[in-house]
Amino acid sequence: MGLAAAYHAVKAGHDVEVFEAGPVPGGMAAHFDFGGLSIERYYHFVCKSDHPTFQLMDELGIGDKMRWVDTKMGYFIDGKPYAWGDPFALLRFPLMSFLQKFRYGWSAFKQTKQANFDHLEHENAKDWIIRDFGQDTYDLMWKRLLELKFYEYTDTISAAWIATRIKRLGNSRKSMLQETLGYIEGGTQTLVDALISAIEAKGGKIHLGQPVEEITSENGTVTGLRAGGQAHSFDKVISTAPTPLISKMVPALTEAEKGAYDAIKNIGVVCVLVKLKKSVTPNFWLNVNDQRMDIPGIIEFSNLRPVDDHVVYVPYYMPVTQPKFSETDAYFRQEVTSYLKMLQPALSDDDFIDMTISRLKYSQPICEAGFSEKIPPVQTSIEGLQIADTCFYYPEDRGISESVRLAKDMAAKVN
Repeated sequence: MGLAAAYHAVKAGHDVEVFEAGPVPGGMAAHFDFGGLSIERYYHFVCKSDHPTFQLMDELGIGDKMRWVDTKMGYFIDGKPYAWGDPFALLRFPLMSFLQKFRYGWSAFKQTKQANFDHLEHENAKDWIIRDFGQDTYDLMWKRLLELKFYEYTDTISAAWIATRIKRLGNSRKSMLQETLGYIEGGTQTLVDALISAIEAKGGKIHLGQPVEEITSENGTVTGLRAGGQAHSFDKVISTAPTPLISKMVPALTEAEKGAYDAIKNIGVVCVLVKLKKSVTPNFWLNVNDQRMDIPGIIEFSNLRPVDDHVVYVPYYMPVTQPKFSETDAYFRQEVTSYLKMLQPALSDDDFIDMTISRLKYSQPICEAGFSEKIPPVQTSIEGLQIADTCFYYPEDRGISESVRLAKDMAAKVN
């Protein structure tokens, strides 16, 4: 979002500088060298409805780098894999009655046709799913997945947020029978590199390893920022830092504003990335509901983006207050190895080529029922200062498309 905002601002003729806390640009879309493979630390995929992404790629001259793949989704329930994600898979699914299958299919289809989900804004996902899909279906297909992502916040999650996710994925199909997802050739680094080149070509500057310590202001107007112990003067500032950092980063905000940012809770993620000689599953996304495993699913990314080996993401989402978030890398390595062997008994220790672990404290806002009323305005009380992070996409989930959409909107308001 920060790079996209910088691109649109510099394109409009502004002098632009980007301050990135990390050693590489791109945020959660940044790549790293995974044993010779350039890949994201945190998985990304593209849906058919992600029009802001396509528009930006066309502007940058990389529209021809978009690739589409017929993908599959599955469930692993109590030791057994099941196909999922199309009408035939639903009809063959043995763990639901005919009535449950009908309710599930009809309810999922309805979400793809909704213009918006304002009617669900003040309802929690649990109550909505039980009402629309049925108690037995919630217990079988949803309950454990939600609990293993949101823990103590499970019963507060917004129904509008969940329904929007269903709609986005449900509409990313080339037919009723076939899900289709996309990736950018070369990974998201292709987009990051194109943005950097476009920014620098127009005179923009990018400062890496420069976390912003304070956004400064005087008499209610932004004056710049301090990073690396040095003051930098600017007449406009766009912040895309996580909202939990804002109240300390911008001390001149009103107490009400600081309280609004502080009230937005986040969950963290420990994301384990594994390179294997053998495939774990034919699915891109495999939901997991198995009491032996404390994960809601795995993503076999090599079933979307072709790479030399089999690459699997195993994300552990959880509030950082959970003791497990602080476990050692060795703990997660051992546990993920055992989980993947449960999912694919043909795997042996020799099939594990490499494994790496990445952590974020602020990976996902907790979007509670009524969340739209908690989001502060993008334009702050300080003139010239705009603030937004992934929670501002609500009811959409965090993703590249929503990042570039909101970034363009913020850049357009710089004058």
